Amino acid sequence: MTNLVKTLIVLIAVLIGINSTLFVVSEFERGVKLRFGKLIESDIQPGLHIKLPFVDNVRIFDARNLSVDAQPASFFTKEKKRLIVDSYAKWRIANVEAYYKVGELLQMKRPQKAAELYANIPSTLRNQTKTMPSLPGRWFGFLCAAR
Repeated sequence: MTNLVKTLIVLIAVLIGINSTLFVVSEFERGVKLRFGKLIESDIQPGLHIKLPFVDNVRIFDARNLSVDAQPASFFTKEKKRLIVDSYAKWRIANVEAYYKVGELLQMKRPQKAAELYANIPSTLRNQTKTMPSLPGRWFGFLCAAR
């Protein structure tokens, strides 16, 4: 009976070791590997990878096209007509290392900077709508060009 208990304890320890050593990055994700908080490997491609347990940490990011939906805002055109604009932004992470570094700077050290970036989107839209006439065809062209 004691051999069975020892075998189970060893088996559980091995499984915990394997679980904390291996990690998977799926096909629609990219990652960065950190060792004691410092970046050691960037743009980890999809697949099965190895890390040092309790030393390395992995951050996974979505590599698909992402979207951010802004609240509808009211603007006035050049002809002083009220226009309600519902805007969104489509984006994708092109450089995982740069995204991680900027994200850490904005979220951990300066959260007010992230709020400032999001606050600039409506003012940019407002400046664009003041210069545009209220013709539907022109607005359609503006929206297609903004992609």
